[in-house]
Amino acid sequence: MSVVQETIKVEAPLRTVYDQWTQFEDFPRFMDGVEEVKQLDARRCHWRIRLAGVSREFDTEIVDQLPDERISWRTVGGDVQQKGVVTFQGLDATHTRVSLALDVAPRGVVERAGEALGFPKHRVQGDLERFKDFIEGRDGATGGWRGRLRPADSSGTPGAAAAGEVAGAARPEPERPGPYPGPLPSNPDEEPRV
Repeated sequence: MSVVQETIKVEAPLRTVYDQWTQFEDFPRFMDGVEEVKQLDARRCHWRIRLAGVSREFDTEIVDQLPDERISWRTVGGDVQQKGVVTFQGLDATHTRVSLALDVAPRGVVERAGEALGFPKHRVQGDLERFKDFIEGRDGATGGWRGRLRPADSSGTPGAAAAGEVAGAARPEPERPGPYPGPLPSNPDEEPRV
């Protein structure tokens, strides 16, 4: 698998930036090659992408979501194998740092060649820059979801969470990592390591 890590400073408040990132169905507006994202329930999305002339479809599951701090995910089915985490850090009242770490397994000759040439890194950089332009060009987010999803409630299989279901509120909050998550967890029930 290939790990790509990128960070960008966005001129918008933390809450606005986080809320916009939770609007997964808006991703085609700023993510290169993303043709469609359908939110299936609070935890799962179905993606349709086209990169280097190759179409792929896959499902992702949110493993961990802590409002205004992080969202981590992994694929649970389809043509792509990946996991990732995006973190948010308020720098002041009007600036936010967005850090994205993505771990993707390239498939086929074209994707392996693209990886060797650094295309995943350039694509992630471009996506973050387009996200920055998108959110800075608006008065606010197009929406927002502020629910909490915990790793222990993730199953890695479709149908793990019912539509709109949010993990049990009685559980204690896990220790929160710093602004950058460090290595991605190899076990989906682990918290990102700092």
